[in-house]
Amino acid sequence: MKLIKPFRGLRPTRELAARVASHPYDVLNRDEAYELAKDNPHSFLHINKPEVDVDPSMSVYDPRVYQKGAENLQRFIAEGILNRDEADQFYVYQQQMGAHVQVGLVAVASVAAYESGLIKKHEFTRPEKEDDRVHHMDALGAQVGPVFLTYKAEDSINALIAGIISKTPEYDFSADDGTRHTFWLIPDAATTAQLDKQFNALPCLYVADGHHRSAAASRVQKLREARNDAHNGDESYNWFLVVLFPHDQMQILDYNRIIQDLGDYGATQFIDALRENFDVEEADDHRAAKPAAARQFALYLDKKWYRLAVNGALAAKIDDQDPVQSLDVSIMQQAILTPLLGIEDQRTDKRIDFVGGIRGLGELEKRVDSGEWQAAIALYPTSIESLMDIADANEVMPPKSTWFEPKLKSGLVTHVLD
Repeated sequence: MKLIKPFRGLRPTRELAARVASHPYDVLNRDEAYELAKDNPHSFLHINKPEVDVDPSMSVYDPRVYQKGAENLQRFIAEGILNRDEADQFYVYQQQMGAHVQVGLVAVASVAAYESGLIKKHEFTRPEKEDDRVHHMDALGAQVGPVFLTYKAEDSINALIAGIISKTPEYDFSADDGTRHTFWLIPDAATTAQLDKQFNALPCLYVADGHHRSAAASRVQKLREARNDAHNGDESYNWFLVVLFPHDQMQILDYNRIIQDLGDYGATQFIDALRENFDVEEADDHRAAKPAAARQFALYLDKKWYRLAVNGALAAKIDDQDPVQSLDVSIMQQAILTPLLGIEDQRTDKRIDFVGGIRGLGELEKRVDSGEWQAAIALYPTSIESLMDIADANEVMPPKSTWFEPKLKSGLVTHVLD
């Protein structure tokens, strides 16, 4: 069974690429997206967050929102903002964020491979978010947000990619956050064939980021197959848009928590309760408190930072052979959230929220000092090796265990569902 293949991408013109490229749909709220899109008619936010173009009172899940996205996509095509390549091909997408560089192959991946477990998952999805992507994808007849896949790095693939990025790129620009985005076409048939052979020889792929998009693509495939009396398996809806990066180029940041209240505890009593499982030490500021290794945490409470380190008593209870239970997010759940705060399910409990590490620990201070939240917990980033071990074991990570940076831009290439 093939894992990936080339496809006919729908892409912006070279001159408009930087203005078209947008944040992913799920890292901006409605107001943030509106502010970014309102003065830029070329922004891909008009397509991947079409709620920016409807009455603010309308729910983002209203069918008219998805229809507006479809209309905007057709407008972009009619106005020549987006044009479709004549032939199937792969593309290469490089991102540079500070000193970090990652280079991925843009392709479409097999829904059948995903469903059979050759493209491995590590997270549950939320029904309402998955439904949203199904409605959006089906209304547009296109996949506009690539799924972020990883694979165990191969020297032979690295060599092929290195040859491609030595050539002149199609797009090369820096976004407003300073991240540089560079994009190459691969029109050469021989190189395409080599890449196809090398990638389809891999034993498996891993979903790093984009579980809702990949699950939605699987559901849309079923919808469209049911509507197509002439279905033969070759249709584009049998594939979904991906970018594949080698595992040793992945950058995972911490994914931190803010807590609405301490339940029955006062601040002093909460700190005392933590000492049963952690060595607790007050820190001068968030820089001094920031975890430097696994099994270290930082706590912000009453305008003070504390360093928490798993003590011997708790370490003896942790099964190091269990890839899920030995994660820091699991340790936090088992030693802090459940027994002390009564937070059983992070996916559904409104007393806890999540803050991506790209915002820094200063954002945790800001959120707590606002008075809306009482405390914050910062973690050390989960490793990519842990992610792959959990996926290989057919296990599931706790929610919000990983925050990948840099994020993939939407709009540089779209997969049309013919």
